[in-house]
Amino acid sequence: MKSVKPRRKTAKYPGEDALVDRVRRAFWTPGSASSLRVAIGDDAAVWRPTPGHEVILTCDWFLEGTHFLLDRHPAHSVGWKALARAASDLAAMGAAPRCFLLSLALPVSVTGRWLEDFLRGLRAASQNFNCHAAGGDTTRRDRVLINLTVVGECRDGRAVLRGGARPGDALFVSGRLGEAEYGLRLMQQNASRRNVRDPHLRKHLYPQPRLAAGTWLAERRLASAMLDLSDGLSTDLPRLCQASAVGACLEAQRIPGPRISKAGARKFDSLSLALHGGDDYELLFTVRPEHIPQIPRRIAGVPVTLIGQITREKEILLVAENRNKSPLPQRGWDPFKK
Repeated sequence: MKSVKPRRKTAKYPGEDALVDRVRRAFWTPGSASSLRVAIGDDAAVWRPTPGHEVILTCDWFLEGTHFLLDRHPAHSVGWKALARAASDLAAMGAAPRCFLLSLALPVSVTGRWLEDFLRGLRAASQNFNCHAAGGDTTRRDRVLINLTVVGECRDGRAVLRGGARPGDALFVSGRLGEAEYGLRLMQQNASRRNVRDPHLRKHLYPQPRLAAGTWLAERRLASAMLDLSDGLSTDLPRLCQASAVGACLEAQRIPGPRISKAGARKFDSLSLALHGGDDYELLFTVRPEHIPQIPRRIAGVPVTLIGQITREKEILLVAENRNKSPLPQRGWDPFKK
């Protein structure tokens, strides 16, 4: 007798219109975004900008296999982090997010529970950052590709750029650096380690863009230059220096690194993580000497630390505890380097 091979079960594709409707229902309720006259459901969104404010635009990719792993990262955290990453660019300008466009490419296999959890995480971030879903696009692909375009605003002339630093300016950073990289490495070492409540993993899974701190600095005109630390201090600081045509001198002992457990202290170097670890989304900003006394120890509840000074010489130096100076190598994230 001929053997009959059992039919392989395949995921049922819901159809693009049904998928878009699921996205719309996940975010849109009447009156949820008064500044959006037209949102999800038409050919384009219509947004009413506030008079006397500048519109700020940014976009960000979040790719399976490059930025997250389906079998390692909870879908809820992927949704949160996708918006947090893009919103952090607005924090670096001193702007407030208002709405976003979601471009989503998915394989059929994740259009069920994974998509629902992803949308829940994205909606949680949307509510937390007061940034409403305005529309976007969907398509089918063999791997998950996510792109967020975020629209924000700030008062006319208050946007903080990278190119405003001058020799003699103080260099500050918010929060602690290297925590997200530390969490990532812990996850890589232990495939089963996915407890979202684990404080060591929290910043990697659920980063908090420093929106309130960015607007506080911008409104008071205290930051002469600013950017967010997405690729690591050693990679992002040269971008600020290049835009401002300056150099910098960092004090190693001042840089706030991650709190590492006693067991982890033998495997991880706190300073190295702080210098080269990415995904922190903290703010790096410069302050004129006369404004330094106006910088508090905490801004919007987030600690800020003086870590160095802007210099005239166009090089970036690290001062060790023994006062020896050495060039700072760029070992942060770069997608085009091995």
